[in-house]
Amino acid sequence: MQLTPYLNFDGNCAEAFAFYRDLFKGTITYEGTFAEMPEGPPIPPEARGRIMHVHLQIGQQSLMGSDSMPGASEACAGGYAKPQGLWVSIGVESPDEGRRVFDALSKDGQVTMPFQKTFWSEGFGMVTDRFGTPWMVNAS
Repeated sequence: MQLTPYLNFDGNCAEAFAFYRDLFKGTITYEGTFAEMPEGPPIPPEARGRIMHVHLQIGQQSLMGSDSMPGASEACAGGYAKPQGLWVSIGVESPDEGRRVFDALSKDGQVTMPFQKTFWSEGFGMVTDRFGTPWMVNAS
């Protein structure tokens, strides 16, 4: 079994995943817009350029995401809501790698807990990046 975080955005998914690709040294294996979908329900003009689905491969791990459909309600799983009640946890091999990742995620984001040594880790920090995604970075 593999669990894969699936992130939702309000129109900036492509920008976020380009950043994550570079930060995590991964490869985007698929990225498609709503306009590129096969025939289906009508797509509002303001949604055509939004990301319908993106898959980022990072070693043996994956990160996936999409943009929300403008004007859709949360009840129909299409509206955008800021993430709450969860964190995407990243395990890194060294405090130096943890610092690199944390600092990049912190740029224009909001630090909840600075990256520092704790009783369980040589480096741990919590941050919500500029795209609204909450992260925990933990050096083993």
